[in-house]
Amino acid sequence: MNQEFLQWVQNWTEKLPSRVFEDFDEPEKIAVISVDMVNGFCHKGALASKEVEHIIPNVVNVFKKAKNYGVNHFLLLEDAHSQNAEEFTAYPPHCIKGTEESETIPEIANLSFAKEFQIFKKNAWSPAYDTTIDTYIKDHHKLDTFILIGDCTDICVYAMALHLRMQSFANNIKRRIIVVANSVATYDMPIKTAEELKVMPHDAKTLHAIFLYHMALNAIEVIKEIK
Repeated sequence: MNQEFLQWVQNWTEKLPSRVFEDFDEPEKIAVISVDMVNGFCHKGALASKEVEHIIPNVVNVFKKAKNYGVNHFLLLEDAHSQNAEEFTAYPPHCIKGTEESETIPEIANLSFAKEFQIFKKNAWSPAYDTTIDTYIKDHHKLDTFILIGDCTDICVYAMALHLRMQSFANNIKRRIIVVANSVATYDMPIKTAEELKVMPHDAKTLHAIFLYHMALNAIEVIKEIK
């Protein structure tokens, strides 16, 4: 491992710029995309994580600031797995369709403008398969700025960001994709715990930083926060 590079990435994340909504496009051209802010990743279940739970206030603030700016496109990507989902060969059963785990966290669901949310349920961590989000974006062709928040930085958020970017590259679409670093997170699995559970370890801080870097490497704007 190149320690000098890892230190560079760490220093880069500490110097990320902050933005305000006025730095982005007109409200009608902006969509806020919340990824997997459901009970099963925040409050209960096999994949519930304190790291993700801790970003809830920041995520809620992005929702509120977006609404105050005049944004009306709020797209919620949420796990809702079938009982015998193939994904469970990689991860323990979680967020099964129809259970409390698959529901939007109350901190977001209880917002006064929740009726405006467009919810897209998914059976895999990539939005490119078996969802209608691409159809929604195509139908709302004025959308050119996408602000991503939620979890996990290195899995579902990364998949959504790269999907939007590869789609724009393939079709020569001018598109602004923004990831808000203090409003995304990933889970932590220390080596000792992983060895006891016979699973792969997962260092939250390292992977959070590395995947923010990789998204930035692919023309995705990574910012510290939205003030």
